[in-house]
Amino acid sequence: MRLNHLKYLGVFILFLTSCRKEPQPLPAEVSRVEPDPNAVIKGFYLVNEGNMNMNKASLDYLDLVNGVYTRNLYNQVNPEATKGLGDVGNDIAIYGSKLYIVVNISNKVEVLNAKTGKRLGQINITNCRYVTFNKGKAYVSAYLGKVGDPTAPNGMVAEIDTTSLTINRTVEVGRQPEEMAIVNNKLYIANSGGYSPPHYESTVSVIDLDSFKEVKKIEVAINLHRLKADRYGDLYITSRGDYYTIPSKLLVLDTQTDQVKKVFNIAASNLTIDDDLAYIYSTEWNYIEGKNKISYNMIDTKNEILLDRKFITDGTEKNIKVPYGIAVNHANKDVYVTDAKDYVTPGKLHCYNALGKLKWSVTTGDIPAHIAFVN
Repeated sequence: MRLNHLKYLGVFILFLTSCRKEPQPLPAEVSRVEPDPNAVIKGFYLVNEGNMNMNKASLDYLDLVNGVYTRNLYNQVNPEATKGLGDVGNDIAIYGSKLYIVVNISNKVEVLNAKTGKRLGQINITNCRYVTFNKGKAYVSAYLGKVGDPTAPNGMVAEIDTTSLTINRTVEVGRQPEEMAIVNNKLYIANSGGYSPPHYESTVSVIDLDSFKEVKKIEVAINLHRLKADRYGDLYITSRGDYYTIPSKLLVLDTQTDQVKKVFNIAASNLTIDDDLAYIYSTEWNYIEGKNKISYNMIDTKNEILLDRKFITDGTEKNIKVPYGIAVNHANKDVYVTDAKDYVTPGKLHCYNALGKLKWSVTTGDIPAHIAFVN
């Protein structure tokens, strides 16, 4: 009788298994914000990083004209991708008709139709980080090696043909390379060495795009991360310091001389440059104090001076727990700041007008981070 019971139990389990549906993607959710019927920039995509190893990266879209914010757009448009976008959405950008999303721990660059969000393909790159573009090519930085491995090899930059979505060439750079910018046919990339503290990297690699060779390394500061070009041929580069006694700072590199020309002794976690203004925030962590120090600043990039005004003027920055992403609408000068909150629950996106007053806020996915405008 015991054998018969086991037999019937096995049949019942097989029946349940055959009836079980495939995992369904998270449904899209819609919120309303203040519409702008005359918006020049029609909207933007926002990638939420999602906590590492939780496979919770997600893609949102804001329709600025109609004031409609859609969460989990990727899952809605691509229901066949049952595992969703992947693990840690580290960067996003639009080039031509395609939207590129760098998914770090999933070791891939997802390529979507920029108009619809429909998946077109992917490029597999181990431990990829950031993307930039030039003359029909995409350039992706990659740490290589396993996450957190102090013995990981030097990183690289991969050159991708944006038509065929295939890798053409690769070049070795420093350890754990981060953001990039292209000026005068040279690609500059910030090396961090973040896997082997306190032995951080302190250089910017310079790649000649014709030969795709590293032609030099420029000494800048330790543990570099963000790297943005202004319209005068200068690069604004953030140094995260060592999180103990060496503080974060912001440095200006002259690409004509490839020398550091100025140092701003302010903490800088992230920045964006619009016209002649750099918008900067910092969540500077210090292990000795065991907490973040949050600050907001602006720099006049034409005259290279720190301004005494902030881009949030109404006091609502006190409601932002962990500023994590920033972007500026070049048409109306609205500033968008994301809040990662506790890193494991949905974050917030805040919109400020050009005078620094809060216009609206909306709930995002987990760890909202990177924005790509749709023109």
